[in-house]
Amino acid sequence: MRALMIRGTGISMESSASVLFASLILGKSVLVADMLPFINRFPEKPLIWNVSWKTLMYALVALFVHYLERLYDFWKDAPNLIAANHDLWAGINWSHFWAIQILLVTLIFNYCMIAELGRAFGQDRLKTIFFGPLPPRRD
Repeated sequence: MRALMIRGTGISMESSASVLFASLILGKSVLVADMLPFINRFPEKPLIWNVSWKTLMYALVALFVHYLERLYDFWKDAPNLIAANHDLWAGINWSHFWAIQILLVTLIFNYCMIAELGRAFGQDRLKTIFFGPLPPRRD
């Protein structure tokens, strides 16, 4: 998303490897968070409770990872972590930062909603609802 947002501005994206690394960390953190006992906090309530709770939890993780990713970019040029954090707060384009967070929250919300629907309906029924009935097997 950052690469698309800075295209045409003359600013170069330093490394797609760092973006890939941060994406893998965020994806792994969601998988690990799914296994925590407090993440499925409202299983008996309407689905919006769990969807909202999980969206909040995953969005906080995404915010933290996104901030660390940006901090790492500044830390490469700073003498220490404190100076990098100061430079980050002084030099970050907050509009881009929050635009990416809004996009992430939207994607996370959709993921949580579909995952909760899958839990409520069952994976097979959700696939049938989404893709239609499977053709009969020919054995």
